[in-house]
Amino acid sequence: MPLPYPVADPKRLFIEGRTRAGDTFRPSDWAERLAGALASFRPEDAPRGPGAFIGYSPFCVPRWLGGTKGVLVDERLREIEPMAWDFVMNFARDNELVVVDDPALAAT
Repeated sequence: MPLPYPVADPKRLFIEGRTRAGDTFRPSDWAERLAGALASFRPEDAPRGPGAFIGYSPFCVPRWLGGTKGVLVDERLREIEPMAWDFVMNFARDNELVVVDDPALAAT
């Protein structure tokens, strides 16, 4: 049965690997490290257990967008684990990283 109201696509943010001052963020593997720390946060229907695929969570993945390395963060992470969401957003804030909030990222 269809929902009586439109459901919005998930919103995504892109945390860029550059500071607000324009400097490249270091170390060079920061995006992989951050996404790796959140790899266990997965959708409820994702495979689990010893045979489950090892990889990044679909809610926090390293990406190159527009020639800039960063992390694509899905807002659904906030719903399944608010502390993980806070961790990622505080990481960006504490390191003064540029965060792009663009609806076009939902399809990325």
